[in-house]
Amino acid sequence: MKNILYLIHRIPYPPNKGDKIRSYNILKYLSKENNVFLGTFIDNPDDSQYKKTVSDLCRESFFIETDRKKSTLKSLSGFFKGTSLTVPYYKDIKMSEWVDNVLQKNKIDVVYIYSSSMAQYVYKNPLAEDIRKIIDFVDIDSDKWAQYAKSKSWPLGWVYNRESKKLQDFEKKIAKEFNASIFVSSTEAEAFKAIIPECSSRIHYINNGVDTDYFDPARDFDNPYNMEGKKIVFTGAMDYWANVDAVTWFANEIFPAIREYFKDALFYIVGSNPADTVKRLSSDSIVVTGSVYDIRPYIAHSDLVVVPMRIARGVQNKVLEGMAMGKTVVSTYSGYEGINAKIGEELFVENDSVHFSEKVIELLGNTSLKRVGVAARCFIEKSYRWESNLSRLEDLMEK
Repeated sequence: MKNILYLIHRIPYPPNKGDKIRSYNILKYLSKENNVFLGTFIDNPDDSQYKKTVSDLCRESFFIETDRKKSTLKSLSGFFKGTSLTVPYYKDIKMSEWVDNVLQKNKIDVVYIYSSSMAQYVYKNPLAEDIRKIIDFVDIDSDKWAQYAKSKSWPLGWVYNRESKKLQDFEKKIAKEFNASIFVSSTEAEAFKAIIPECSSRIHYINNGVDTDYFDPARDFDNPYNMEGKKIVFTGAMDYWANVDAVTWFANEIFPAIREYFKDALFYIVGSNPADTVKRLSSDSIVVTGSVYDIRPYIAHSDLVVVPMRIARGVQNKVLEGMAMGKTVVSTYSGYEGINAKIGEELFVENDSVHFSEKVIELLGNTSLKRVGVAARCFIEKSYRWESNLSRLEDLMEK
């Protein structure tokens, strides 16, 4: 049994977003046979109610509720210090004191950092100098900012490009000091090795997983749809810019062609906190649900799952969940990245609006292609179980 200091930038519950799904399952796995000392932030007041749920998995836990406006102001100090803006956003003296206190009073065997922004609490910290340190980057955040920069004009384009460069500098410093760097897929790991080849032997990947019992198409789900027609669904947090861009592109550039062919086609955007841009997409054929208690019924009773991501890093859980529910998924290459499913057999991938719409039309009109959903479920059961994927942590935590 090990004593593990686990630092996460966002409380890992409820597991309703990509980063929280991964961080929560890692917490569950680590806590089975180890003592976990967890430090994390709460950036959504609604999540405060889950403190006990998380604490019950830990030997000790520490939560700080943040204010987005104050954190944004703190991040601006990066301009004056010549650093990334992301790192000071998560800088907090109380968290720093708690971390140091844990390191001083407990024999910590492993420090596990989730997200580069939390590495600041042990990076160059003499109290953690001789402790094995693991950083779960998940994906290459600096590259995501570079993608954002390409789609924005000045001054945001300049800010995002600056953030990409500064954050990559910090990522490289962390990788050099830490014993192991983990990514969500082999694709991400190989891309990071190209950035910092001298650390290649310490760069690894651990695939995400899916709770196949929870996302089980054999379960009986009530039909949440109140309209008749062919139902196309997208799931995700709808205040996340990459998701906003995805559904906007689909609604404006892809869906009209589908509607010309199938007059009864409906596009459901299912996810919490829809941005105003998303709300304005609502029409007689596009439904923006807002937050729902359970996304599974929407997937289960849909005809097709679409993941038209144009900006993405890592692995899209929405693809894995759709496949786990035995649904045929149509994604862009950005949404497909890091998932080794067979294109044309276990899912479909199209990258431009014309081919994407043509593929959706073809699938909606051919019920025999539902066999792809069956193959998708088998693929997930074979390759994306949390328990088997996270077992790789055992070797990485050993000195």
